[in-house]
Amino acid sequence: MKVSTWKLGVTLFISLALVLLLAACGSSEESSTEEEGSSGGEEAATEESAEESSTDEEASSNAELEETYTVVSDTSFVPFEFQDENGEYTGFDIELIKAISEEAGFEIELETTNFDGIIPGLQTGQFDIAIAGISITEERKQVIDYSDPYYESGLHIGVAADNDEIQGLEDLEGKTVATRLGSTSSAFIKENIESATPNEYEQLDQAYLAVENGSADAILYDAPNVSYYIKTAGEGKLKVVGDLYQAENYGIAITKGKEELVTAINDALASLKENGKYDEIYEEWFGSKPE
Repeated sequence: MKVSTWKLGVTLFISLALVLLLAACGSSEESSTEEEGSSGGEEAATEESAEESSTDEEASSNAELEETYTVVSDTSFVPFEFQDENGEYTGFDIELIKAISEEAGFEIELETTNFDGIIPGLQTGQFDIAIAGISITEERKQVIDYSDPYYESGLHIGVAADNDEIQGLEDLEGKTVATRLGSTSSAFIKENIESATPNEYEQLDQAYLAVENGSADAILYDAPNVSYYIKTAGEGKLKVVGDLYQAENYGIAITKGKEELVTAINDALASLKENGKYDEIYEEWFGSKPE
């Protein structure tokens, strides 16, 4: 009887030990599983947080650009901007800004004004962007921002076809020289041609007509425009004389404080030059690829 009791005790002790051992193993495995789950959850949460942060940053970057910008251009600066026979605005600048806006991902609303109203309009926020053969100058940089240069220009002299007296810049001294109001050519006349009188016109056709009817001795203005006019409406009436003066670059003008827009336009312009679209537009309006 005593032996049976002893055996029973040993059996119960072993059974209890096994139960405790199994319980401990179960607790350890459960704890390990929980730790792994917790670790995996933290990693997943970290990854989700990083993805959300990246998405937020991308959304923020895209949100910096507005959906639509107001673009102002000139009314009669052929072949850069002018009205065609259907009354639609076209030209090198117009086609270029359309391609830039498409590449950059924003819409444009086109408005037109006289050239001398463009810079003031950008300063007051009436316009966001301006493209109108606008020369890049240090003075203008004080009040507006510019894109990277997109066209290299200069100044040409145009005179009546039968005028043999004026052969170059020095022959304009003391003469009446037609040009456009608010242009860099007007400043050039005042600063570089002694005793010359600049006749400034709001509309370019008025400046050319002044030379044709004799009320001005010559016109000094942007070379591509002078050359284009003489090949078209001024054929047989005017001619180009002298050299190309004051080489200058055109830039797209932008209201100050829109750094994200400047960056977007520059990136789009670079892409168009890289993929050949810029050359295509240039060739359409000037007959050859840019040098």
